[in-house]
Amino acid sequence: MAVSRMISSAAASTARPALLRAASTLAALTLLAACAQKPAPAGFTDPMEVNNREIHDFNRSIDNAILRPLSSGFRKGPPGPVMQGVTNFAQNLDAPGAVVNNLLQGRPQFALQNTLRFALNTTVGIGGLFDPARAIGLEGKTTDFGETLHVWGAGEGNYVELPFLGPSTERDMVGKIVDVGLNPLRYVLPKPEKNIVPVAKVVSSLGDRARYSETVDSVLYDSADSYAQARLLYLQNRRFELGQTAGDAGDDAFEDPYEDIYGE
Repeated sequence: MAVSRMISSAAASTARPALLRAASTLAALTLLAACAQKPAPAGFTDPMEVNNREIHDFNRSIDNAILRPLSSGFRKGPPGPVMQGVTNFAQNLDAPGAVVNNLLQGRPQFALQNTLRFALNTTVGIGGLFDPARAIGLEGKTTDFGETLHVWGAGEGNYVELPFLGPSTERDMVGKIVDVGLNPLRYVLPKPEKNIVPVAKVVSSLGDRARYSETVDSVLYDSADSYAQARLLYLQNRRFELGQTAGDAGDDAFEDPYEDIYGE
C-alpha cells in the first residue's frame, strides 16, 4: 500500500510537466517522422559478428549457470498468481515511460490509453500488482525509445549482442539507454521505494525465463548455431513489432540458416 500511495503521488506531481514537455515537441517530431520514413529492412548486417559471438557465448554461460537454474526453481514456485503480480507490477512501472514515447511518436491515443492504465492499475490495482485495466478491455500499447527512433526514421543499424541483455540492434541499443532516463518515475520515487524498481524487473525477467523456458532452451542449447538462430528470431520479431514488412523480395533476401531444419 505504501508503494501504491508513493507511485500515485509521484505520478500526480510529475505526469503533467512531463507530458507538457513532450507535447511541446510533438508537432515538429511528427513532421520529421513523416518526412524521414525509410523502407523496411531486408536481411541483416552483422560486421561485428566475431565480437557478438563472444558476447553471445558469455550470455549463454550466464544463462546456463544462473538464469536457467533460478528460473527452474521459479517453475516449482512461487505460485502463478504471485509471479503474475510481480509481472504486472514491473509492467506498470514502465507505463509512464511508454506515455512519453507515445507522445514523441505522435500517437496521443496510445498515450491516453497508457495514462489511464497506469492511473487505474496504480490505484485500484494496488500499485500495479493487479491489472483491472485489462479486465475492462484497456490494454494500452507497450513501446520503447527504440520504436520512437524507428518512427522518426532511424534505421535499425547493425545487429549487436549486448552483455546480459542479449540480441539487439544499434538503434535499439540506443533506445535501451535512453529509456533508462526517460521514465519519470526514476526521478520521483525516493529510497527505498526506488530500489524496488530494479528488483521487480529482475524477478519479472526470471518469471519470463521460466514461462518461455522450452523456447529459450531450444534456441540456446538445441540449435546447431544458437547465435545465428537468436539473431534471426530477434530481427524477425522486432520487425514484426514495428509493423515492418519487407514484401516478397525482402523475404527472399532474408536468408534463414534453419530453413532446412524447421521448414518441414
